[in-house]
Amino acid sequence: MQMLYDSDSFVVLHMQPEPETASTITLSDGKTPAPPMPRHGFEIVDKRSGKEVYLDGSWAELFQQTILAWQRESPTQEEVEDTLERYTGLAQNPVLVH
Repeated sequence: MQMLYDSDSFVVLHMQPEPETASTITLSDGKTPAPPMPRHGFEIVDKRSGKEVYLDGSWAELFQQTILAWQRESPTQEEVEDTLERYTGLAQNPVLVH
């Protein structure tokens, strides 16, 4: 887990699987295929509403492209937070402390 962004309004975390914890699946015929490709995702927490959204799969890939664009273009904090605001419209899960 890597924190990518932290402000008064948002936190963005990049969740990456640990390579040594990636499991392999043994088929019923006893053959073990190649290990599955590790998946990654992004958690966006809206501190104002207390909700979070987890992006994985194609959503994570789209968000990864946004992050790469931010690295090239150096947007303002307002531009970053406007983008995060659009994603938090998907947020349904309340943030819980474990």
